[in-house]
Amino acid sequence: MLSKTNYHTHSTYCDGKSTLREMVEFAVAHGFTALGFSGHSPLPFENTYSITDYEGYCREVRALKEEFAGRIEISLGLEIDYVPGMLEDFAPLIEQGGLEYTIGSVHLIPEEGITPRSADDLWMIDGSRYQTYDEGLMRHYHGDIRRGVRAYFHNENAMLERNRPTIVGHPDKIVMHNRDRYFHEDEKWYRDLALETIHLIKELGLICEINTRGIYKGRHADYYPGKWLIEEMKLLRIPVLVSTDAHMAEDLLKTEGAYEYLREISYPVVLDSWR
Repeated sequence: MLSKTNYHTHSTYCDGKSTLREMVEFAVAHGFTALGFSGHSPLPFENTYSITDYEGYCREVRALKEEFAGRIEISLGLEIDYVPGMLEDFAPLIEQGGLEYTIGSVHLIPEEGITPRSADDLWMIDGSRYQTYDEGLMRHYHGDIRRGVRAYFHNENAMLERNRPTIVGHPDKIVMHNRDRYFHEDEKWYRDLALETIHLIKELGLICEINTRGIYKGRHADYYPGKWLIEEMKLLRIPVLVSTDAHMAEDLLKTEGAYEYLREISYPVVLDSWR
């Protein structure tokens, strides 16, 4: 029987709605044995979603870890955005924060051949507005979805090879705002790109999350990665961790049937810890 854990967790230090303490107290009250914090990494441009007080974040997580020792195991982590030309090497943030684990993710994609200097030079594929996705695709890739998706997976692969994060964050997040408008996930060109990344995760011996946030936010009908990719990962025996990508305490419980699904398909390596 797997323990109740979650390692993809955001707080008011970034774009979350609950404080670190509120997250911990909720987790303890609901029988969690472990909780990992993975705030959005600091970025070298002004934005509304990443950590600005990195030292304060790390200090408070450590204080809570000590305070709640014996009741819940708390881990200090970071969801680090790989942004070519801006944030490519995770090591300085890991060393500065004394991190225990990392989640490697791609949310921001510069146009190929362009060194980004500000947020205006980046295609934001995440967030609550699909219009942002559409506008960025048109501005940076002239509406060419294949070029944009290729750039996404190119950056994903470069991030994995260079940094080897503890956990791979939502490796097919590019599909969220697509909503079957620009392409379908059964198209060969798309599947070939996604499968290349999955095989690289296997080759590097990394853990991949099964992220449920798209479902409970009503932005996507499937997990990240989607079930067709999970079936491929099953054949490769890639270790997985279920995560809710929680932005408020109540989100910690929103596993959306992921554990039941993994049992149903007899997924071979389901973890309850990154350790």
